[in-house]
Amino acid sequence: MFHHSENNILSLIQTNKIMIVQDVINHLEELAPLAYAEDFDNVGLLVGNKQSEITGVLVALDTLETVVDEAIQENCNLIVSFHPIIFKGLKKLTGATYVERAVLKAIKHDIAIYSMHTALDNAFKGVNDMICSRLQLKNRRILIPQTETIKKLTTYVPKAEAEHLRNALFNSGGGNIGNYSNCSFNVEGYGTYKGNEHSNPSIGQKEQMHTEAETKISITFPKHLEQEILRAIFKNHSYEEVAYEVTTLENKNQHIGMGMVGELEEAMDEHDFLAFIKQKMEAKCIKHSSFLNKKIKKIAVLGGSGSFAIEAAKRTGAEAFITADLKYHDFFMAENKLLLVDVGHYESEQFTKNGLVAHLTKKITNFAIILSKTNTNPVKYF
Repeated sequence: MFHHSENNILSLIQTNKIMIVQDVINHLEELAPLAYAEDFDNVGLLVGNKQSEITGVLVALDTLETVVDEAIQENCNLIVSFHPIIFKGLKKLTGATYVERAVLKAIKHDIAIYSMHTALDNAFKGVNDMICSRLQLKNRRILIPQTETIKKLTTYVPKAEAEHLRNALFNSGGGNIGNYSNCSFNVEGYGTYKGNEHSNPSIGQKEQMHTEAETKISITFPKHLEQEILRAIFKNHSYEEVAYEVTTLENKNQHIGMGMVGELEEAMDEHDFLAFIKQKMEAKCIKHSSFLNKKIKKIAVLGGSGSFAIEAAKRTGAEAFITADLKYHDFFMAENKLLLVDVGHYESEQFTKNGLVAHLTKKITNFAIILSKTNTNPVKYF
């Protein structure tokens, strides 16, 4: 890897001749913003410097020591991993555990590690959409939509500036509701203010009462865009002191959340359905609840451990729920209302890395995006 002075690196970055770790992160977070990861999770850049120049990217499900070896062999100094190798806090780095050995080797070879995990679980085009694509499901929607991920901005602007500010907010990602964009609510009225001796009003005089014809603008926006929205206000509002309010809504976000529901093109017999799932998900073994002797068409899916979503799957009216890590008593929860299908944790998430490679390959063309060939499944079948 070439070494440049800081000024040279900044110059090269500005002319797009090199790409740094942060550039790749930006592309990944377009797909799955970290703001939507679960609170218990450990996502983002876990090892490395976000300003490091990229030589290549290896995309894997897990960052084991063997995966780091693969990255070294492929000359990749960034591993994009679905699961975080560091989940609980590390108190020492002695190489005593598989986690410590992987992290030590990555640090030794200047390899950065970035994890997406539940941010990608909750993304509309994430893990569960990839399963749906594998099964060719249509009419897809989120199984358990997140709440408190939509925010509302209200601000007050001189009437003559309202259109300019609205457009700036729209361009920053505000005002999108489902299939509609440029959504806002506007009320005409009068604002009053009186600046003190230290003020510098853009309209009116200091220490004099002023009344201004204003427009009250209200828009909603996804919470991960809050800083961009606020920057748009302060950059495009003429007032010295900008009055605004940001509130968090309890509305369910139909584009962010765990699991997904979709439909097969044609209903299938239960036996044929399981054979279809086994083949499509490349599962060596499938566990399932009792057959219901009815056709399967509407399906709920949730990659990884999904027992917590069984009741939600029932409420959708799905005939089957595909997930992983179901325990003995979980299967009783089917209650003859749907077919529970456990395809295995690795099997349910293994195609996630293919989706990430496809996403990055569309965005990046000046170096290799490599799909890891290492099978990291710790579960073996006899």
